[in-house]
Amino acid sequence: MEDRASAPAAPAAARPVGGAATLADARAQLAAAVELLGYDRGTYELLAAPRREVTVSIPLRRDDGSVEVLTGHRVQHNYSRGPGKGGVRFSPQVDLDEVRALAMWMTWKCALLDVPYGGAKGGVRIDPRQCSTAELERVTRRFTSEISPLIGPTQDVPAPDVGTDEQTMAWMMDTYSVGAGHTVLGVVTGKPVALGGSLGRASATSRGVVHVALAALGHLGLDPRRSTAAVQGFGKVGRGTARFLAEAGVAVRAVSDQDGAVAALDGAGGPGLDVAALEAHVDATGSVAGFRGGVRVTGEELLAADVDLLVPAAVEGVLHEGNAADVRARLVVEGANGPTTAAADALLAERGVLVVPDILANAGGVIVSYFEWVQANQAYWWSEDEVESRLADRMTSAWDQVLAQSQRHGVDLRAAATSLAVQRVTEAHVLRGLYP
Repeated sequence: MEDRASAPAAPAAARPVGGAATLADARAQLAAAVELLGYDRGTYELLAAPRREVTVSIPLRRDDGSVEVLTGHRVQHNYSRGPGKGGVRFSPQVDLDEVRALAMWMTWKCALLDVPYGGAKGGVRIDPRQCSTAELERVTRRFTSEISPLIGPTQDVPAPDVGTDEQTMAWMMDTYSVGAGHTVLGVVTGKPVALGGSLGRASATSRGVVHVALAALGHLGLDPRRSTAAVQGFGKVGRGTARFLAEAGVAVRAVSDQDGAVAALDGAGGPGLDVAALEAHVDATGSVAGFRGGVRVTGEELLAADVDLLVPAAVEGVLHEGNAADVRARLVVEGANGPTTAAADALLAERGVLVVPDILANAGGVIVSYFEWVQANQAYWWSEDEVESRLADRMTSAWDQVLAQSQRHGVDLRAAATSLAVQRVTEAHVLRGLYP
């Protein structure tokens, strides 16, 4: 094919930072997939550009009566295969380029898992830890009202992400429903079960990470009951991941959150951290820091821990050119979105470290979000066993497909996963056709 896309590389001195760096990595992954599939430059440009995006101002009245204006975004990257789907994050790091990258990854994730959605993402630049519950409700409702013309059960379906939770989704659903004049359960997913949420949704991403991690350990010839792990991040994804790994017999040697990191006190052959006791400590104190059942370590020491499995489950870009050489794990399973930069990917590949990409590893959340959406539209709810069984089937099937694609083309798992997804999105777009 003529004029194939090439990765948008920049000189080392001009390396983007923040959201721009995340977007550059996302576009580089797309370019590599386009080249592998033999598509032309026009296909790359079509898939690299978001179909629709909006930036809104959100006036927030603080509890003390003062007013400040926040910035929020919603990006719909692609909807050739169905309505937009993607989380809403509240974080001080949110910017438009970050949201663009995350929306693109959501497109690939939905296609890879054969969920009939396109990719979307949203965010508000705010530190939720510095806000009261009342302030967060006001921000959520104003943000929802601003983006309401773009969202809906058949248009774009938000879900929780970093800094948001099922309560956030309840506020979004209520705000949208008030505008519509009737209750619209399917406008968001990740809601409380009492408001049409799905059983199994809260733990879905973590369970999906562990399903894939156990499959990857088996692929490497490692027995989970004799394997060790470190989990970076102890929030919605990392906490459940640590718990389910421990339940599968994996010794969780170290965990961290944004306030600190702890490692097991016992030797390399010991049972690892008592995850249940650590969860109780976090419930009581709000952080893993100060846990008496472990020894304090730094976040960088956790990433370099002598373990079989490393799960980065917090934010993007934590594995980069400066620390990838220190990773001693044989397997990295990406619980977070974009935790490994392109430079780190290359370094890990050179050292023979197997990396399971985010669009596969952390897709459990979007799978059960889809299940929730289906249940809401039918007003018929499934049992937790049904949800978890269907989740396991989807995750293991996707793992098998990505592994086969990797072996067929002689590429790493990220290139295999992205190329499969890009192929499916492109096929849908071609079948629908362009029009003037």
